[in-house]
Amino acid sequence: MANTASAIKRIRQNERRRLRNRVHRNKARTFVKKARVALESGEPNAARVATLEAIKSLDKAASKGIIHKNNAGRRKGRLMKHLAAIEKQA
Repeated sequence: MANTASAIKRIRQNERRRLRNRVHRNKARTFVKKARVALESGEPNAARVATLEAIKSLDKAASKGIIHKNNAGRRKGRLMKHLAAIEKQA
């Protein structure tokens, strides 16, 4: 347990930030999952919409510092690569 007032305050701050960050992280995960499902369905239009929504949500999480910008970039790249393959087939 924390002994100093500053450590106790830091614990409170970290808890508030964790709860705030959790919302954006879960939202990004949900949109990425929806994009993957749409990509697996093979429907190019639905996949494009879902992928762009996932990218928007990843960018927002990265801009807030919730996930690292390279992590967001890697996920976006993988989604776009999959989308490009589907659009090429169609």
